[in-house]
Amino acid sequence: MSSVWPVVLNDGPVTLRPLRQRDATAWRAVRLRNVAWLQPWEATVPAGVGEVAPSFGVMVRRLRLEAREGRALPFVIEYEGQLVGQLTVGGIGWGSLRAGHVGYWIDSAVAGRGIMPTAVALAVDHCFRELGLHRIEVAIRPENLRSQRVIAKLGFRFEGTRERFLHIDGDWRDHLIYALTAEEVPEGLLARWHATRTSA
Repeated sequence: MSSVWPVVLNDGPVTLRPLRQRDATAWRAVRLRNVAWLQPWEATVPAGVGEVAPSFGVMVRRLRLEAREGRALPFVIEYEGQLVGQLTVGGIGWGSLRAGHVGYWIDSAVAGRGIMPTAVALAVDHCFRELGLHRIEVAIRPENLRSQRVIAKLGFRFEGTRERFLHIDGDWRDHLIYALTAEEVPEGLLARWHATRTSA
């Protein structure tokens, strides 16, 4: 893992780079502007379990540790040099599994410009080609139509519903599961996305 992390990935104005402690001010500013936009999809902690949501600094330290141990790729998304979101490949498993899952969010001010499909494609290509992962999953709430459109543009397969799968916005929520394996995109996911945009 050390040979492929930290890593910076880019395509045109879209860049994925490691999340850093010095991103705190920009990260908080984007999050503050987008409270209403993001809250319905935000992970929360169930009441009574004695755990609280971590501060930015604690979150970065935890994610950096997971990255060093080969369990996560914690990226920020930049558009034209500005921090506009976050994308994390998490839950990475090795051995006979070789899989992970992708989670993401973006500033509403730049949504709809193709930034998120590009970011997801960059991350998935890195996972398949450089890390040697075989499968990537994305879990999306049924109500999150924007996120479903991102995944549809990239050709992820729908695999089913996991009931009460994650604690989101204060309750256990069902999630739709989408997946992609390396064999399904021999040309690369970014190349597929560019071809889709060109044909559209």
